[in-house]
Amino acid sequence: MSQPPVRPNRLIHETSPYLLQHAYNPVDWYPWGEEALEKARRENKPILLSIGYSACHWCHVMERESFSDPEIAAFMNKHFVNIKVDREERPDLDEIYQTAAQLLGAQGGWPLTVFLTPDQKPFYAGTYFPPDDRYGRPGFLRVMQILSRTYREDPGRVAKSADKVTQALRRVDERAADGQAVIAAKEGEALTLQAVEWLAHYFDHENGGFGTQPKFPNPVLLELFLRYAVRSGESTYLEMAVKALKSMAQGGIYDHLGGGFHRYSTDEKWLIPHFEKMLYDNALLPPVYLDAYQLTGEPLFVRVVRETLAYVDREMSHPDGGFYSSQDADSEGEEGKFFVWRPEEVERAVGKELASLFCDAYGVTPAGNFEKGASVLHVAMPLEALAKRHGLSPDEARERLQEARGKLLTAREQRVKPGRDEKVITSWNAMMISAYAKAARILDEPAYAARARRAAAFIESRLVDGERLLRSFKERPAQTPGYLEDYAFWVQALIDLYEVTFERRFLEQAGAWMERTLAAFWDASAPGFYFTPEGHEALIHRPKDWRDQGIPSGTGVSLKNLLRLHPAFDERGYLEKAQEVLEAYRRQLDQNPWATGSLHLAYEALIFGATEVVLVTDSPAGDRLKEFQKVLGRHYLPHSIVHQIQDREAEDPKAPLLWRGKRALNGAVTAYVCRGGSCSPPVTEPGELDRLLARA
Repeated sequence: MSQPPVRPNRLIHETSPYLLQHAYNPVDWYPWGEEALEKARRENKPILLSIGYSACHWCHVMERESFSDPEIAAFMNKHFVNIKVDREERPDLDEIYQTAAQLLGAQGGWPLTVFLTPDQKPFYAGTYFPPDDRYGRPGFLRVMQILSRTYREDPGRVAKSADKVTQALRRVDERAADGQAVIAAKEGEALTLQAVEWLAHYFDHENGGFGTQPKFPNPVLLELFLRYAVRSGESTYLEMAVKALKSMAQGGIYDHLGGGFHRYSTDEKWLIPHFEKMLYDNALLPPVYLDAYQLTGEPLFVRVVRETLAYVDREMSHPDGGFYSSQDADSEGEEGKFFVWRPEEVERAVGKELASLFCDAYGVTPAGNFEKGASVLHVAMPLEALAKRHGLSPDEARERLQEARGKLLTAREQRVKPGRDEKVITSWNAMMISAYAKAARILDEPAYAARARRAAAFIESRLVDGERLLRSFKERPAQTPGYLEDYAFWVQALIDLYEVTFERRFLEQAGAWMERTLAAFWDASAPGFYFTPEGHEALIHRPKDWRDQGIPSGTGVSLKNLLRLHPAFDERGYLEKAQEVLEAYRRQLDQNPWATGSLHLAYEALIFGATEVVLVTDSPAGDRLKEFQKVLGRHYLPHSIVHQIQDREAEDPKAPLLWRGKRALNGAVTAYVCRGGSCSPPVTEPGELDRLLARA
């Protein structure tokens, strides 16, 4: 990399770690904003928009190769207005221009490089460009030369192309196009069956997961398989989900020393990851592992959850309770250097005898499986075979491996750590709150509930601005307003906190934030939710947020929130709104299961109903109530709604219908289990509740 200029560019005033990584580039970077857009209009220059994020490996590569190169930077500065965007701060821009890139024939991904007219319309796009022609890709400088010349010499052609793409972009969310399709959308169970059968066609039965490579975890689709397996009795779908979860937990995508998951695997066997760790992956995967644990009792799944949550608490936590965004793939300029091992490094850390056992267990060999003879840790041998090879019992082998992992983690802590993006993003934090809350409930672990509370308090104190959410915090709250995903996951987190703590304030806050979500994002003309709130900056398109991508869609999560909140707020019409949206997206559910997993989960909850549990006490119930909570945690109830009320509330004429008439018998904690409007007789013993839930 060339030496940085003496004077930084405008990005030096930003708080985003990703933007700050480019603050000393010779490129005359602007953050997205009116100053840059006005310059493009005034000088009639095309915009070079570069979108990425701090933990993105190829973003770092392009920064080193191209944006630090004086010749390339000089050309950019002369012929373009250059705008750098952190996709985690501005997912709206990323959503619009990723879709545009795909319409232009590019694959999509990061870094995203899009060329725009001064009025923000895209006319060319790609992802990573090398500085010169290589890897079968055109060189960045050559691409810019061609586009700059075309923009000057044939502006009509550029304008026509940009208008065409922009019109196509606006049609993506239009319902009118659906009515012209000749395929009739299926309904009910047939729709869900078709979706899981289609997804099963792409399942890798040998290695687990979907497709070949690169291979992503796809927790929403695994959750859909678990739901369908239990409801239908089709054990094949449970087996597929368990295969994927075990393969990931034993592969190189999982950090066997520190816990937590890397972003994705570059191969079909889950062996070699891209080493960045994203908060959202480590928030979305533990709940699926917990579901699978409830169904199978597999101890590996509990260990993965505990280790992942411990990693997040240790490595990704703000001192005041929030969670950081990501860790880089690179350290000391090399991808994966922090995480990989060689036999001699293992031996220095744990001694010769223990090193032999560890290297056999986790596939550390002299030849290695990664670059420069290094090895990515993975479970290379079953425990029983490993124990037999080393003359140990399985329990002895397990204990010694645990000892070795502890020593190696200590040794690894002495290495130069990957960079960490210390932005606190509202939606990702809310996902993490839900993961801790679910773990607290299922594993009966109060410390997890306490951790979830701390993170919720961080959001309330730093990211709530009156009656609106802000997107992120880094040293200070960003003034970017929250997006649909921020509101959706925050409502979900509040519901999850209510169900683990039974503190009514969390339920009331969830209802209030659901109302704010509807006020800011609801589209009454074509039922659904916009990506951006009412009053947001005007862009070339206001997209709907209905497609799952790295995280579940804001619409899918909001629909589940509406269904979960409906029994407590039954006068607000939440059930009807959920029905309207799912009807509007019926064709997308039918034709695109890959991108609509979260919508399918909401659809399942709507058509098959929820198991509603009401626990009634006539006074603070203390330990006795906790016994009932332990029973609830043992049962896999994917569409459960749990309420705890006081005896007097059952007689309140303004109380929700679900609560009315449900009394505490003889002062004891009393449970009612309801499905489809019909409730069980009251039970006052945890064992009786256990039997009722088993039948439910």
